[in-house]
Amino acid sequence: MAASRPSRSVSARDISIGCERLDGAGSWDTLEWTKIEPVTRSVSHANFEFLLEAERVLDEGHGVVLVNTDEAGTLFVTNFRLLFLSDGTRNIVPLGTIPLATIEKFNKMVVKIQSTSRNTNKSSSRRLLQIIGKDMRIIVFCFRPRTKQRRAIFDALSRCTKPERIWDLYAFTCGPSKFCNLSPKVRLLNEYFRLLGKGFHHASMRMIEDGSFTMSNDSWRISDINFNYSLCQSYPFALLVPKNVSDDEIIQASNFRARSRVPAVSWCNPETGAVLARSSQPLVGIMNTRSTADEKLVAALCAQLIDEKDSRRKLYIADARPRKNALANGAMGGGSESSSNYFQSEIVFFGIDNIHAMRESFARFRDYLDTHGAASSDGMSSFLRHGGWTWGGGNLSSMSASVSTLGDSGWLIHVQSVLAGSAWIAARVALESAAVLVHCSDGWDRTSQLVSLANLMLDPYYRTFTGFQALVEKDWLAFGHPFSDRVGMPSISGSSFELSRNASSTGSFSSSPLRQSSGSSQASNSSHAQNNYSPIFLQWVDCVSQLLRIYPFAFEFSSNFLVDFLDCVLSCRFGNFLCNSEKERQICGVDESCGCLWAYLADMRSSEGRSHAHYNLFYDTLKHNGPLLPPAAALAPTLWPQFHLRWACPFESQAGELEAECRNMAIKFSELQKAKEVAEMKAKEYLAAMEILNVDLQNEKQVSSSAINLAKRASKENAAIQRAVQSLGCRVNFTNSSDSTVDVESSLMETSQRFSLPRRESEYTMEHNDRSDLSVSITVVADDVVPSSSPLGQVCETLCPLRTQGRGCQWPDAACAQLGSQFVGLKANFDAFDRLSIYDRYFKSE
Repeated sequence: MAASRPSRSVSARDISIGCERLDGAGSWDTLEWTKIEPVTRSVSHANFEFLLEAERVLDEGHGVVLVNTDEAGTLFVTNFRLLFLSDGTRNIVPLGTIPLATIEKFNKMVVKIQSTSRNTNKSSSRRLLQIIGKDMRIIVFCFRPRTKQRRAIFDALSRCTKPERIWDLYAFTCGPSKFCNLSPKVRLLNEYFRLLGKGFHHASMRMIEDGSFTMSNDSWRISDINFNYSLCQSYPFALLVPKNVSDDEIIQASNFRARSRVPAVSWCNPETGAVLARSSQPLVGIMNTRSTADEKLVAALCAQLIDEKDSRRKLYIADARPRKNALANGAMGGGSESSSNYFQSEIVFFGIDNIHAMRESFARFRDYLDTHGAASSDGMSSFLRHGGWTWGGGNLSSMSASVSTLGDSGWLIHVQSVLAGSAWIAARVALESAAVLVHCSDGWDRTSQLVSLANLMLDPYYRTFTGFQALVEKDWLAFGHPFSDRVGMPSISGSSFELSRNASSTGSFSSSPLRQSSGSSQASNSSHAQNNYSPIFLQWVDCVSQLLRIYPFAFEFSSNFLVDFLDCVLSCRFGNFLCNSEKERQICGVDESCGCLWAYLADMRSSEGRSHAHYNLFYDTLKHNGPLLPPAAALAPTLWPQFHLRWACPFESQAGELEAECRNMAIKFSELQKAKEVAEMKAKEYLAAMEILNVDLQNEKQVSSSAINLAKRASKENAAIQRAVQSLGCRVNFTNSSDSTVDVESSLMETSQRFSLPRRESEYTMEHNDRSDLSVSITVVADDVVPSSSPLGQVCETLCPLRTQGRGCQWPDAACAQLGSQFVGLKANFDAFDRLSIYDRYFKSE
C-alpha cells in the first residue's frame, strides 16, 4: 500500500530518464544498499518449489529491489517467466513476477543521484531495469552497484522474450501435460452443426477425414472447399456458405476479396433467417472494379424471403474503418463496396481506428495508470506527485490535467466505438432480421472484434463457458486473427518452411531440420512482428467486461474468469493462441505438442465447483434468454478495475470485493443449505423411527390388552371352577406352579393322597402362551364326616331335603349331584371339570 511506504522527497518522474543514462538529484533512501542485506546463498533449483513443470532457472540476481513496492528479493529468469522472490517472506511477489511472453519491452536505465551531504559534491548512480508489460504493468528493478547482475538478467531477457523459433516457447517445452487439447476442428464443426439446427450430430476426426461433414439445411451448407487451405490460407478448413452458391462461384469470388477472404457466415438464426457474415475488403481499386461472383455470393446472404409477403431481406454492409481510410485503401487496390452494385444494400462506416492507433492508445493509457497509481514504477504515490498533494491539496488544474490525460489516451473512446458498432449490428440482425456483412481491411482485426461481440449479444449460448470457448475458437482462431503478430511472438512464414514441413511428416521437433531452417526467416521478420503488435484481442475482452458490467445477470462467467483467461493468452503458456492461423497451428502440431488453455481453466473451476471465482453468482438463464440490445446511452465505458487497476492501484482494483463478499455469503449459504438438507434427512429418519416405535407400541398395547383380557377371563374361569369344585364338597387351591395337582384327604383311611393331574392346554393357554400354568389342590372329605368346619358343608347339611336321617351327605350318589347345588346358589361347571381331567375314579374309595 502506498500509505505504508516512506515518502520520497523527489520523484523519479521529475528526472529526465534516458535509455542508458539519467541525470538528476534526490534521495533514494529505500535503495541505500547499506540498509539491505542481500541473500548471497544460492537457491537450489532442484528443490525450488515455485517452479512449474519443465520450468528451469536460466539466471538470477540477488539483493534486487522492486522499486514499485520498495521490496528486496531475488530475481530469477526462467524459460517461462521473470520471477521475483521476496527475501523477507521467501514468497513470490506477484507484481514482480511476469511471464516472458507478457513483456512488451524492457530497458536499462541509470539514475544519477546527487548526494545530500554538504561536505561532498559526489554523486552516485542507481542501475535500473524497467519492464513494460502487455498486461498494464510497468515495473522497475534496482540492482547492486559494481556487479554484473543487471547485465546478466538483461541478456537472459533478450534471449528469451523474443525467441527466433516458435518451438523455443515454453508451451512446446512443457508439452500437453494433463491439459490435452482435443482437435479444434471437431469443435468448429459442432458449432456449425448447432447453427444449422443439427446439434444432434456430433463431429469426429473420422468425419473430417472422410469428408462427411458437409451438411446443410434449407439456406446454408458446410463447404469443404478450403479443406487443404487452397482457397484461403487464413480461413478455417470448413466454411458456412449460402446453399445456392456453388464452390466454383466461391473460388471466383475469392479473387475479388483481399487475401481471398470471401464472405462467409459467422452466425445465423434458423428461425428468422437473419445472418451475420464476415469477409475482407473488396478489391475495387481506383477503377471501381466489380465482380459478378462476389455480388451473387453477397446477394445470396439475403436471398431468403423475410415473410409471407415476399419482402426481400435488407442487406447491410458494415465497414469498420473510417470512410477516409477506406478511400485511401482504394488507391492501393482495396476500397469499399458501392451500394449501387449490391441490390437493396446500405453501406455503413463505423470509424474504428487501425492497429497502430490502438497500440499507441494503449501505451498512453498504461502510462496514465502508472503515473497516477498507488504503486507506480518510480515508487512514489500519486498523492506526492510534483512535490505536493495535488489531489488532496486542491490543485484543481493538476487534477484536471490528469483527467484530461486519461481522455487523451483515447482507450475508452476506442472501446466505446467497438461496443457501439457491435450493438448496431446486433440490433439490425435481431430487430430487422437483416443480413449484415462486416469487414475492415484484411478482415481479421476489427472484423473479429465486431462480429464476435455482436454474436455475444445475439446468442445467449455464447455467454456460457462452453459457448464462449466456441465463439473465440470460431471467430478469432479459426478465421485467422494473427495472434503471433499481435502478441509479438514468433510464427512460421515462407513457402520453403511449409514444403519442408510436409516432406517430413514425422520426427521429433528437436531433431527436425525444419526448426533449424526457420531461424533466418524468423529473424528477418522480427521488426515486422514488433510493428504489428497491437492489443486487439485485449481490447475485445475489455468490451466483454463492459457488457458484463451492464448485464450482470446475463453471463455465466465472471470478470475474474476474463482476467485469468487474458493472462493465459498473453503468457503463451498454452498452444491455443500461438501462430497466425489454423493452418500454421496444424503445421506446427500445436494441438499435439502443447497444453490446452480451456482444459486448464476448466480444471481450475472443477476444484471448487459452482463456488469458484470464475462463476458469476448473479447468472440467471431466464432473465436474459434472448439478445442483448444495449442503448447508446448505456455504452459509456469505464475502467475495468480487476484488470486495469490491479497493478497500479491494487486496493482500488478490488471493486470486485463486493462480488467476493457475495461469493463468500453464497458459499456459507450453500453450506447452510447442505446442513439443512442433512438435518432434514435426519429428521425424516427420526420421524420414520418414531413411527416404527409407535407401531410397536400399539402392538404392545394390543398384546397387553389381550393379555389383560385373557387374565380376566382366566380369573373368571378359575372362580367358576373354584365354585364348581367347592360345590362338590372339595377345597380348591390354585397355585402358579408348573404342574396341576389334586390333594385328596380321606379321614376314613386317615391318609392323604396327592394325585397329579395331567396337563391339558386350555383354550385360553392356546391364545396366550405366556400365561403360567395353574395347579389345583382339591381336598375330599369322607361322607360320614360332617364337614362342620366347612361353611359350605354346613349350609348343605342344613338345607339339603334329600339328606337321610342318621347318615351323612351321599354325594355324588345323591340326587343333588345330578340336579346341581341349587339350594346353595352354586352350579358346577362340568365342562371345566372335564378340561381338568377330573374323573370319578379319583373319588372312589379303595
